[in-house]
Amino acid sequence: MSSELEAIKDPGVPAHVHRQADLDPKAEKKAERQVAILFALSALGTILFIYSYIWISEDLFIYFPVLGTTNAKQLFLGLGLAFSLFFIGAGAIHWAKTLMPDEEVIAMRHEMRSEDEDRRELVKTAKQGAAAAALGRRSLIKRSLGLSLGLIGLSPLLLLRDLGPLPGKDLEKTSWKSGTRLVTDPGDRPIKPSDLEVGAVAQVLPAIAEGGHRALSDIGKDAVLLIRLRPEEFQLDAERLGMTYQGIIAFSKICSHMGCAVALYEQQTKHLLCPCHQSTFDVTRAAKVIFGPAARPLPQLAITVDSEGYLIAQKPFSEPVGPSYWERNSQ
Repeated sequence: MSSELEAIKDPGVPAHVHRQADLDPKAEKKAERQVAILFALSALGTILFIYSYIWISEDLFIYFPVLGTTNAKQLFLGLGLAFSLFFIGAGAIHWAKTLMPDEEVIAMRHEMRSEDEDRRELVKTAKQGAAAAALGRRSLIKRSLGLSLGLIGLSPLLLLRDLGPLPGKDLEKTSWKSGTRLVTDPGDRPIKPSDLEVGAVAQVLPAIAEGGHRALSDIGKDAVLLIRLRPEEFQLDAERLGMTYQGIIAFSKICSHMGCAVALYEQQTKHLLCPCHQSTFDVTRAAKVIFGPAARPLPQLAITVDSEGYLIAQKPFSEPVGPSYWERNSQ
């Protein structure tokens, strides 16, 4: 058939020179062991990478002044990853150059779709090529390659740890309590309803006790957005409406998708927008998600005023703030 793979017999092409592994079974076995050793070295490099990530301290070299102030963790991470990738590549190249078929072949080109018989011949030829590569009978190479590829596959999964720890219960409790005043951020100035005009937006934090301090770790999860609408613009049930005060509604500023800061407010549409992934929340409907990947509305903070007329929290958030994740049900 015209579509068969045929050896090139052009007189201008030098005669094919067989490799030692093609002629000598001992040389073939030696090449196979060399490939397996290279794959095993790749696996050891990956093990070094994983060990360095989990157990090696960054200041390990403090005990070896001659090595200076090099970050030990970063050094061994780099060496481990470099070894794992280099040796798996070197093993694949050595395998191809010493053991895989290297005779020159050509494939005749055909217009449009090949005939069914030609397609069957192609499948047959591909199977013959796979058999010639002898992967099926080279169990040592097959096992060592599987070990190397399997361990390399763990590396990107391990790096997911750099996304940071799961929030756990950290987001289930904020600094908001019943009676906590809302203060401007920045400025720590108490706010009265008259300070906000219709359409205005303000970022606030919970007031801290005199002489106290605000932990940096609390600022992000405590941040709240105040938005003032006309009371008749709300589309809320009685419970949600009771959490507002004179058209002022308060939401957590942490997006319920990935935890970015929801900071863009469209006054005409009454929509809050997260700039990271374009999740959009309808303020008139208690920050209901109307677009984007967020799975639940922004938590609403119930507010009222104290005896001096300053805005305060009625109670803490009724649900955890922050992103949805697999350890928490979306609401």
